[in-house]
Amino acid sequence: MATSHGGLPSTAFEALKAKLWGFMQAEIYPNEQLFAAQSKAIGEASHDWHWPPILIELKRKAKAQGLWNLFLPVDSAAVAGVDQSAVGGGLTNRQYAEICEIMGTSCHAEFAAMACNCTSPDTGNMEVLARYGSAEQRRRWLVPLLEGRIRSCFAMTEPSVASSDATNIGISITRDEARGEYVINGTKWWCTGAGSLHCKIMILMGKTRTDGPIHKQQSQLLVPMDTPGITLLRPMLVR
Repeated sequence: MATSHGGLPSTAFEALKAKLWGFMQAEIYPNEQLFAAQSKAIGEASHDWHWPPILIELKRKAKAQGLWNLFLPVDSAAVAGVDQSAVGGGLTNRQYAEICEIMGTSCHAEFAAMACNCTSPDTGNMEVLARYGSAEQRRRWLVPLLEGRIRSCFAMTEPSVASSDATNIGISITRDEARGEYVINGTKWWCTGAGSLHCKIMILMGKTRTDGPIHKQQSQLLVPMDTPGITLLRPMLVR
């Protein structure tokens, strides 16, 4: 049986794609307008973001069919301490690219990917936790993310600098040794996912030193969204 550089064997991968096409045709395409209507109603009723009922229903169906967390790379698919039924198929990047192409055929951006728990920034955040998280961090944050019970956000961009260059990041992270805490001061914006009522954890990039090579002055912290001092000002829109 042929394989694809450590990913799924080719026959198993073709079967997975066929199952995903079936899910698209039976569940995603027929519900696109309902998803749009429910999302609009939620947006008009509140600035808080939460899952439309149809999305909750389709998440359950996708998970039951094994169309779940397909993004998780082959080198991270076996996550210690995590139920293996929730960690995806262990695809290569090439294989997952084909999965994304199929999910992207929905006329509503990310509808299918959301149903299959394959949307950013959760995907990247879960990869970080799977590869580098401690056992406690995986238990507290990775497991509920993989199970689709919570969401996460990534805070990098800042309002006064070109934040695509991480060396420009200026939000301050200092260590209060007396209290055993990190102290964060500054402002972030375009924190993808932060406005969701389901968002429980943030990965924040900040500056932890001002000396040495400019590419080694930054660090990332896991910041629970209920941490005192976090203020969500408003949702931001792209028109």
